Amino acid sequence: MRFPFDNPVREITYKEVNDRKLRLYVSEPDQEAANRPVILFFQGGSFQPNPKFSPAQFQHQAHALASLGIVSICVDYRTGRDAGFTPLQAIMDVKSAVRWVRQHAEQLGVDPEKLAICGASAGGYISVSSIMFDRLNDDMDDVSVNAVPDKLVIFAAGMDGVDIMSRRYPELLPIAKEISPVHHVRRCLPQTLWICGTGDDLYDQNRGFVREMQDAGNPITFKTYDGMEHGFFNYGWHNNTYFHKTRQDIEGFLRPWLEHTAE
Repeated sequence: MRFPFDNPVREITYKEVNDRKLRLYVSEPDQEAANRPVILFFQGGSFQPNPKFSPAQFQHQAHALASLGIVSICVDYRTGRDAGFTPLQAIMDVKSAVRWVRQHAEQLGVDPEKLAICGASAGGYISVSSIMFDRLNDDMDDVSVNAVPDKLVIFAAGMDGVDIMSRRYPELLPIAKEISPVHHVRRCLPQTLWICGTGDDLYDQNRGFVREMQDAGNPITFKTYDGMEHGFFNYGWHNNTYFHKTRQDIEGFLRPWLEHTAE
């Protein structure tokens, strides 16, 4: 499966499922170095039968962050275009990708303790769920390797697993509450930047979930954009105004890692 990347990326297989090779698309800084920060991106729209987004959704954010010295990886994970797909597989793929990067940190020139993940919409749901639901692991994974990132960035993600499964995967309704973040509020997230437009259909749900998680002790910064709709941050939307603004939000969130690296 090939995806439309505009800039050169290094392709690495992190997992094979049957005949499907799941790949990392790595945007690397120009200067080679060790112990660099790393961020993994998980695209949105992945629960639809024919997702319109691919791992290339975040390629421009990845390219910009790589220019700052952050190894930036767009992750291919199982989606609605894969036969027999359910969100459980995608949650496991997030963990597999994080573990693979940590296990190969020296090869990638990254610091395994400066690892961030960023997910949008469905990609945000699986990112949060990968942290909240410990029991969901691929049988092939080495579960002794920590799958929880050190920082987290979320763009407007549905957190009600019951709602998601009732609309998309009714066969999972018997376990929907077990994989529903809104039903499992507790202290578990790393330092988090949560971005949402106030015109997003998920805004009220996101605001409510973030408040409950903050009250539970999670270090979340909730950044809103007035009137903006779902996906407003995408490259090519709104003349790239909000692509640049939200990219700068992510840069500022990760910059302490860069400053520490430079010391």
